[in-house]
Amino acid sequence: MANNASRLIMLKLKASQPPSPSRWFCTSTAVAAKSAMAKNRGDTLFSKLTALRGSEEAKVPETLEEWAAKEVKPIKRFDIIGIVYHFRKYKKYNHAIKLYEWMEKSKTRMKNADHAIRMDLLAKVEGVASAEKYFGSLQGDAKTNRTYGALFNCYCKEKVLDKALELFEKMKDLGFTSTLNYNNMMALYLDVSQPEKVPLLAEEMEVKNIAADHYTYNQLVQSYASQNDFDAVEAVLLKMERNEVQRDWFTYGNLATGYVNAGLIEKANAALEEMKKIENLHDREAFHTLITLYARTSNPSGVIQAWDSLKSIFPKPSNVSYLIMLLALSKLGDVITLEKLFAEWELDCLNYDVRVANVIIESYLNRDMVEKATLIYENIMKRGSEPNLRTLEAFASFYIEKHQIDLALIFLEMGASKANPDRHKWFPTEKTVAMFLKYFEEKNDMENAERFCKSMKKIGRLDDP
Repeated sequence: MANNASRLIMLKLKASQPPSPSRWFCTSTAVAAKSAMAKNRGDTLFSKLTALRGSEEAKVPETLEEWAAKEVKPIKRFDIIGIVYHFRKYKKYNHAIKLYEWMEKSKTRMKNADHAIRMDLLAKVEGVASAEKYFGSLQGDAKTNRTYGALFNCYCKEKVLDKALELFEKMKDLGFTSTLNYNNMMALYLDVSQPEKVPLLAEEMEVKNIAADHYTYNQLVQSYASQNDFDAVEAVLLKMERNEVQRDWFTYGNLATGYVNAGLIEKANAALEEMKKIENLHDREAFHTLITLYARTSNPSGVIQAWDSLKSIFPKPSNVSYLIMLLALSKLGDVITLEKLFAEWELDCLNYDVRVANVIIESYLNRDMVEKATLIYENIMKRGSEPNLRTLEAFASFYIEKHQIDLALIFLEMGASKANPDRHKWFPTEKTVAMFLKYFEEKNDMENAERFCKSMKKIGRLDDP
């Protein structure tokens, strides 16, 4: 019978995919949109439309039609772009798409910048195929450097390497080359773990007299550092100096990351010290980088100093800042400060971010303090939030390790009900799956093995025999 249980579980489990690495891209922004938004902040049309921000079923076209019907002056493009900027700022992309749909329907003239932004919005909401379709519908003179660049940027963001390369070559043939496009191609190569391709693009830029900017140099530093070629990194830094390109916090962050990955801790700390010396360092992300890398170099004083510096500029740190800091403290094993800062965050936070709570839940579970972890779990729901997949994974993993199968399956089943098979291929983790399999093998627990299989099928991690 043991073999039967084993056979039932030794199924074709699909391997989970690793999480996408973090990245940055330059995206087109309309400077005019900011001024339009500022000018129209008191305008009734602006007020009426931005009031729809909290609604998922926003009646954007209806609101525009009502306004157009009662006003003598027609609604112009200038009236709309500030509202588009507002919706994009708050990630209400579908609302912004509806504004552009209304502009098209009402025959409001759109500029190439509008077409570019619309493609970016479509890719975010409906996927790259929708952006491709829209690009294909553009006529003649609407297919410009800007609109080609927008589609190319969509490919880069979604890591569609083959299509990005094909379009990049076509843009070269059309004379649509730019520093921005080369930077995006470099970023894509870094994203798909092909850092060796980045220097080739930099050489091509030199041959074609396309100016490199600090983004170009920063990505070169990242490329060489990821290959442990620190002589080449030093050469890039010297070149930046010769060309009077200022090293920013991103430069030193990339350099320190490379040193940490190579185990060169002293050099990493030296790079971080240089980063701290940058004048007017007011970027939240810079402090997040300092905190994270000091934690990776096991430098608790550096972590605390970076946190204090962040708080001196941002007296009320964001949820993300607390998340970064708590993760660093957890990595360092500083439980006392971890609990202190979590209590501080919990007292003042307006939006109870479950990601922050997960850090202390995992810390408690790692120390077998399940009662305290459960209290935080209950408080998540009391504060109007809800556990996410990472929360449920933490408890499922804890309970299966303790052979408390009923509780482990409850959390697994809750996660299976929340998980999207296409987007959450990591849930549950391979480690947790292995612990379940080992349990069923040892206990020959057919009934609970069936429950496990049912959940795994639900999230697309199990093929039928």
